[in-house]
Amino acid sequence: MKIYFIGMCGSAMGNAALLMRELGHEVSGSDDNIYPPMSLLLANKGINILPGYHASNLDKFNGTVVIGNAMSRGNEEVETVLERRLPFVSMAELLEREVIQGKTSIVISGTHGKSTTSSLMAWTLQSSGREPSFLIGGVPENFGQGYQARPKSEFVVLEGDEYDTAFFDKRSKFLHYLPTTLVINNIEFDHADIFNSLGEIKLSFKRLTLLVPRNGIIIVNADDKNVMEVVENSIAPVVTFGTSDKADLRASSIKYSDHSSIFSVNTGAQPQTRFEIPLLGEFNVQNALAVIAAARHHGISDEEIQNAFSSFKSIKRRMEFKGEFGGMRVYDDFAHHPTAIRETLRALRQKYPRDRIIAMFEPRSNTTRRNIFQKELAQCFVDADIVFISQIARLNLLAPEDRLDPERVMEDLRAMGKEAYYLPDASSIAEGVARVAKPGDIAIVMSNGSFGGIHDLLRQELIKRP
Repeated sequence: MKIYFIGMCGSAMGNAALLMRELGHEVSGSDDNIYPPMSLLLANKGINILPGYHASNLDKFNGTVVIGNAMSRGNEEVETVLERRLPFVSMAELLEREVIQGKTSIVISGTHGKSTTSSLMAWTLQSSGREPSFLIGGVPENFGQGYQARPKSEFVVLEGDEYDTAFFDKRSKFLHYLPTTLVINNIEFDHADIFNSLGEIKLSFKRLTLLVPRNGIIIVNADDKNVMEVVENSIAPVVTFGTSDKADLRASSIKYSDHSSIFSVNTGAQPQTRFEIPLLGEFNVQNALAVIAAARHHGISDEEIQNAFSSFKSIKRRMEFKGEFGGMRVYDDFAHHPTAIRETLRALRQKYPRDRIIAMFEPRSNTTRRNIFQKELAQCFVDADIVFISQIARLNLLAPEDRLDPERVMEDLRAMGKEAYYLPDASSIAEGVARVAKPGDIAIVMSNGSFGGIHDLLRQELIKRP
């Protein structure tokens, strides 16, 4: 089949294109922002990327068009598809048709931890000999890519995103993923550009639970009130995990080293089992509990699970160590929601209990650009000593009354005893960090984008210091 992707350089669309190529389809597409690493990954697989959106790109095309959810009416190629009546689908619908139907679909959902839990789930299946197909938003280091095609495998692992599907399908993408095993890690308000309230988000998750068959399973966080409300009166069986006594799988005796989390799992009357994961923080213990529950359900032994955990290498941009420059150790993380910021810094503090932590944050997501978490944002930096926040991304697209007020965040941080700076861009932040940093400090960059190439800028500033 010939498949053309409109907007193919995004991480999800690019990985979907690569997955289709691996399945033997003839793949091409376009984008107006062609940049590494996705552009290089696509080119290395022989996938042609046309620059810009032009009607002429589709002149000789005879196949199916995939329209990314960043595309809208008025886009020249979208208008051409509609005018010429070419067959088109969303990315999620393409996956449903070509990858998911007929398989045991393990869908990992929730506001936080999807990429990490999906990667850990895929690796647990892989290392125990059950090679799954998968599509994950991040890049699991064990695989070196965010996709894998195994058409003969029973299993497919999917990162279940609650964001909308396409301009013509405003349902959450995960409603196309046909879960037979569903994990819900947590539910908070996010994606303020498409959801008006937490209630709307919970409704979308409720609809997802209705797709799980009676012989499937729903695995949920017992410590999250919103999640438990969503699975009330579920027809499919529900198994809970968490750290409280009400969880079916309960983590206890949790201990943290500077490189791992160790915990016992209590399951009813069964004897305790001790697990260790090379990840830090309670959030990652919760992620591991979800994988343990799903793996056990599919017949994977505790020994196989621990073997997978022991060899797990995390994923790119999740507390990723970038190097030591000028005596400062620098980390990168995808954290962009207040809860994720707080938990990331908490895990870093567990690793470095006595060192100064310098946090750099870009308000880039459609939630943190707005004033929805105005009061909460400063509190997320409790484990940082010095905080740098950049100017709000795409500032001109928000009305002044809707924007996050960074000056108020600065006041709140300073009232907490933090050294805080609000600077316009990555270059000025890199220079600012280099001025205040001391040998032995820990720096962490937090953004769901490239943050203006701050990692290279910071490295250059640090290594040229006396």
